[in-house]
Amino acid sequence: MDNPYVSMWQELGLDLAAHDALLNVLGKTYTDFFLTQKNRPDGMGYFDFVMSEVHGLRIKELLDEKSAGRKIIGSYCVFVPEEIVLAANATLVGLCSGADFAMEAVERLLPRNTCALIKSSFGFKLGKVCPYLESADMVVGENTCDGKKKAYETLGSLVNNLYVMDLPQVKSEQGRVLLRAEYDRFKTTLEALTGVAVTAESLKTTIRTVNAKRAAIHRLSSLRKADPAPISGMDALLANQVFFYDNPERFTTSVNKICDELERRIAEEKGVFPAKTPRVLISGCPQAVPNWKLPYIVETSGAVIVGEESCVGERGTRNLTEETGDTVEAMMEAVVDRYFKVDCAIFTPNPERTAHIEEMAKDYNADGVIHYGLQFCQPYLMESFPVERALEEKNIPTLRIETDYGMEDVGQLKTRIEAFIEQLR
Repeated sequence: MDNPYVSMWQELGLDLAAHDALLNVLGKTYTDFFLTQKNRPDGMGYFDFVMSEVHGLRIKELLDEKSAGRKIIGSYCVFVPEEIVLAANATLVGLCSGADFAMEAVERLLPRNTCALIKSSFGFKLGKVCPYLESADMVVGENTCDGKKKAYETLGSLVNNLYVMDLPQVKSEQGRVLLRAEYDRFKTTLEALTGVAVTAESLKTTIRTVNAKRAAIHRLSSLRKADPAPISGMDALLANQVFFYDNPERFTTSVNKICDELERRIAEEKGVFPAKTPRVLISGCPQAVPNWKLPYIVETSGAVIVGEESCVGERGTRNLTEETGDTVEAMMEAVVDRYFKVDCAIFTPNPERTAHIEEMAKDYNADGVIHYGLQFCQPYLMESFPVERALEEKNIPTLRIETDYGMEDVGQLKTRIEAFIEQLR
């Protein structure tokens, strides 16, 4: 049977052979990693469907929105405020950056020792395999690290409309002033792109929409505190990943539905792992689709992941935006307040992040923390050392992992992680 999306992918300019190869690998990995899990909640069927159509039906929906006059905004970072994007009659989607692709071409443009996430984002563009990127009317970058800041100079020649957001590096009053100025500039740019002014009414509505989406994820996270764990870390991570792709209202409904099911499981003391299974918190770099290597190793080595201190996880969704403002000015201030609390490793000093890791370890009854650093990601690798010292001073066992998207080190990682889990027992 012919794939109904081939003509759509062709019109987007994808390399069909390369794209087919990517989907085949993605499909096999998903089947091997996710569909082999036992006792999965029934509600995960929705997320299985989303992943089966992540480059199909969802892309068609976005293109239908474009045909109706709506703009699509692609983003690489949680600092891009979805509330403002939606209020300007646009849709925000996360862009592809969780696997190695077209590395030979990438390394003709970027140094070999560039962070895996940056190289991946280039690989999906150069390989012509990311329909989200090709659908975007504007791609938003941000200078969260030196690697990204310099890489965007090159990416600007590869995409049609690259917008780079300047972010503060220090949590100071001056830093907050900069963030407010950048969000005002972003709002003005979006209004010019869409031809739609952000109003008090539209911003109030979209703040509530995005808050509802985050609140659903908060609810899911809180249910992971139970023992036995009612959902695997793999499946919870998947929900956090789909957060960046799906229609907001549909996503909120689907997450709340699975939470209803998890509450019933907890009441019946049913879990995906036996009670007293060692509980692990993952901290550090974001894990974008299809970056499932580390959680798969952890959960097939005798532990359950109960939380993610990550941009694709609690760091990215922790805080809600205050809803009480009645003017655009007041609500823009609330948006800035919310995002300025994100404790990304770009900030210096960054004691809030260490405090949040300790708080999460306690709240989720984690027996230990695995700090996940992507190779050559200097901010998180640098922070991993003081984080490890601080946690071990609190008698929280910690394992620092440095890896990339390749599978060559799976055996070595599994040996180290199994030894760590044995220590937790």
